[in-house]
Amino acid sequence: MRAALPLLAALVALAGCGGSAKPERHAKPEPRAKPQPRAKLLVGAVEDAAKFARDPDAQMQLARRSGFRAIVLSAVWENGAPASADVPRLRRAVDAAVAADVRPVLAVYQFSSATPNDAERRGAFVDYAAALAKALPEVRDVIVGNEPNLNLFWQPQFDDAGGDRAAVDYETLLAAAYDRLKEQDANLDVIGGGLAPRGGDRPSGRPTHSPTQFIRDFGRAYRATGRTKPIMDAFSIHVYGDSQKTPPTFVHPNSTTIGIADYGKLVGLLREAFDGTAQPGARLPIVYGEYGAETAIPRAKAYLYTGREPTSPVDEATQARFYREAIRASVQQPNVRMLFLFHVVDETRLEGLQSGTRYADGSPKASEAAVKAALDAASTTTPGG
Repeated sequence: MRAALPLLAALVALAGCGGSAKPERHAKPEPRAKPQPRAKLLVGAVEDAAKFARDPDAQMQLARRSGFRAIVLSAVWENGAPASADVPRLRRAVDAAVAADVRPVLAVYQFSSATPNDAERRGAFVDYAAALAKALPEVRDVIVGNEPNLNLFWQPQFDDAGGDRAAVDYETLLAAAYDRLKEQDANLDVIGGGLAPRGGDRPSGRPTHSPTQFIRDFGRAYRATGRTKPIMDAFSIHVYGDSQKTPPTFVHPNSTTIGIADYGKLVGLLREAFDGTAQPGARLPIVYGEYGAETAIPRAKAYLYTGREPTSPVDEATQARFYREAIRASVQQPNVRMLFLFHVVDETRLEGLQSGTRYADGSPKASEAAVKAALDAASTTTPGG
């Protein structure tokens, strides 16, 4: 997704932060759900290339030819930074997306050094997000925050008593952003969460929270405010596997991790957190905000990349299978509205993400044809059917 920033987010997510008490297992086939009368699954990619490319139209057209119907563009807030500095690059990328019939989605977030957890920073962050939304009226979906359950993006994670301060502070920020964005444009969809799939839930060591604990604490924080209106129109979570070789069919019944195959657990947590309040829970639309599997780079393409690969990537046939399974599972999950794969085109640094369906030079991997077929099928299949 987000140039240098999403790279760090993804690396954190892929590395994992928590363990499980018992062995996990693959999902067993479930009875087919009765088709639901709702919108088709929107499958896109997290890709900032058009913001920086000499020819943003070519980048977006490449994404569209690869089968992607939406692109998530990043806007990284820094304390004191004006929105006007980021509008030109975003403007050219959004224009290119619209021209290519690709839906632009905006993700607004920050690193932990600029955590907006006091009134001054919170107000500045909300001003920034609102200014971008106003300058980019073609954007109809704004994701607020990125992995606030990880210390890379949100500090502090814990209060002095060991409580989940990150969830409390993030709830306050999301409520403020929701109110401002909705006041500005009632038809804008505000997407909350953007959680990492794993976390440790321990104040000692690296301070992080699992999505399971964070959602519970997030709901408690919302209830404690007595708020009588929602704070989000959809909930986003990143659903990377435990390793590059972990398929999206892998379930986590005995741990606090959440992946694509843990849809039932996620819906149950949202029900527990919000049902009975003004914020929908069990019926809240879900966005799988990031998913990816890196491929090994063949010798013929090695000259396009720099650095050393820190993980154990899969072959392109496995990537194709994982992406098809992720798309197929998401189509069958009634609340899931969007799925975003991490990148169309690989990052050139091997320390980054080579999870695109195209190499760094834009040429297609062996996986792309199969993934495009799955993307095309998703765009014509009613989710839940």
